Amino acid sequence: MLDLAVIGAGPCGLAVGVAAKRARLTCSLFEKGPVTASLMRYPLYMTFFSTPDKLEIGVPFVTAGDKPTRREALTYYRKVAEHFELDVRQYHTVRRVTPVREGFELVAEHPGAPEPETIFSRHVVFATGYFESPNPLGVPGEDLPHVSHFFGEAHPYWQQRVVVVGGGNSAVEAALELGRVGARVTMVHFLGEFDRGVKPWVLPDITNRVKEGSIAVRWCSRVVAITRSHVVVQRDPDGEREELLADFVLALTGYSADLTLLRSVGVAVDATSGVPRHAPATMETNVPGVYVAGVLASGFDANRIFIENGREHGGRICGHIKSKPPRVAPGG
Repeated sequence: MLDLAVIGAGPCGLAVGVAAKRARLTCSLFEKGPVTASLMRYPLYMTFFSTPDKLEIGVPFVTAGDKPTRREALTYYRKVAEHFELDVRQYHTVRRVTPVREGFELVAEHPGAPEPETIFSRHVVFATGYFESPNPLGVPGEDLPHVSHFFGEAHPYWQQRVVVVGGGNSAVEAALELGRVGARVTMVHFLGEFDRGVKPWVLPDITNRVKEGSIAVRWCSRVVAITRSHVVVQRDPDGEREELLADFVLALTGYSADLTLLRSVGVAVDATSGVPRHAPATMETNVPGVYVAGVLASGFDANRIFIENGREHGGRICGHIKSKPPRVAPGG
């Protein structure tokens, strides 16, 4: 039986694994994709705003420039897993977590295994993040092949008509990159201005592009339908509809965590904030032995927890586990 099973092997999940290693706790990490799969969703040429020291987990993060790139981060976190010899079980999807007498039973599937694997662990950490679950628009045509909820790079959109849905950081930064390579960009946002969380060093750039007309915006508007050639937009609350020509649609409307598995164990989630019930000092939830780590602990406000502060959760969790009295065997 493991001391600790971690569901999710992003940077914060790896931080739990490193803390477990240092605390001499047996630990395995289960990731439904490759290690740090969430970072693969970032734009290809992205540079982090954080300095390397704020993204470090246990070993120095050396970069060529002042700020690490996406590629450097992927390399670094692979090296962290190798350096600490973490048991990262990639492409293992945990389907079920069930409380048992000594802890928890996990059932995980691997595409190359004929049967699901059963794992037993005294404690479970949910570090599943949220980047795999985009918020859907819920409109006809959203599943068409030219519609995406993720932005990788601007090059494929050169001289194309692109409608970007959203007004947060992801939408704004994508629109700017698209504009730089010569795409014809129209943004659609349900508010009358960009989101308050847009990075202050990015906001003047997008504001100026809108003023000069190189990027168009439909304020106070919502997408109501998507066809192969158009996006149908309606101005709130009951305004006229407009058809925008579109070769591609990027629906960058944010992401939300999939809490189905967490709830199935009995963890309570606040309906208003989306925050799983937990003690911030230990990260333990209302279900003894079940913990949350990383952005999952922030609920709907994903801008509250990043790698910089989420990496601290591993130390809190493992410190709490080590502080528990040893289990006494039956009849002992």
